[in-house]
Amino acid sequence: MNAYIFPGQGAQFSGMGLDLYENSALAQELFETANNILGFPITDVMFEGSAEDLKETKVTQPAIFLHSVILAKTLGDNFKPDMVAGHSLGEFSALVAAGALTFEDGLKLVSQRAQAMQKACELQPSTMAAVLGLDDDVVEKVCATTEGIVVAANYNCPGQLVISGEVDAINKACETLKEEGARRALVLPVGGAFHSPLMEPAREELAAAIENTTFSKPNCPIYQNVTATAITDENEIKANLISQLTAPVRWTQSVQQMIADGATHFTEVGPGKVLQGLVKKIDRQAETASASIETNA
Repeated sequence: MNAYIFPGQGAQFSGMGLDLYENSALAQELFETANNILGFPITDVMFEGSAEDLKETKVTQPAIFLHSVILAKTLGDNFKPDMVAGHSLGEFSALVAAGALTFEDGLKLVSQRAQAMQKACELQPSTMAAVLGLDDDVVEKVCATTEGIVVAANYNCPGQLVISGEVDAINKACETLKEEGARRALVLPVGGAFHSPLMEPAREELAAAIENTTFSKPNCPIYQNVTATAITDENEIKANLISQLTAPVRWTQSVQQMIADGATHFTEVGPGKVLQGLVKKIDRQAETASASIETNA
């Protein structure tokens, strides 16, 4: 069975999407529609902007969404998922690709999500850190016993967990995790504490936008970050999307469940190859590939 997976923030690169724009009339049309919806030429930033330009959350999230969704749409009949999943932001790309959301509505929600998260980041100094080489339960225990707000945020693959929270609490937790035997506990260059209680203001703002958006039943199950299970009900999809901002991304568990449900081949749709690497670390037997416009006959 074919699983299609969609990357999240951090996969961006300068020049992203330019090959799609140059090789597909459909891609050109969708990019121009995106410029109109967003009210600024995001294509200029994607195609010509520096890495620094692309790092701003309100640019990064729509840029990655556009690259992923437009690539999926240019695949045409070659895009035949039995199941889909997306890492954090990538969940929105997956929902559009699977027909649960229109392109326009998906882009509007992603833009609102990015701006709400940016605002939440500015309310309080916060950050995230990658922890390598420890079991999840050890990391969870350290988070629970560290003073301040610090939680497990991204279960990326066995032995790789990202924590999220207040700056001081993250720094303290990193020291303790090193003492516990972590190979690395490294603070990440991110704007805030994504997937933690500190995103509550953004969750409330996004909840209203999601409730006012029409969702359809997806063409195939989506394995959502919050539950790591196959979901097809529109109301469940909405509720999980709202919870996602303050809840952890259960990527390891999602991929394990997809494999248990029959997935043998994972195709990453969007910039980079981060998710393929994580899938291989979760299950070495799984086949992985990148989607590319060349596969479109």
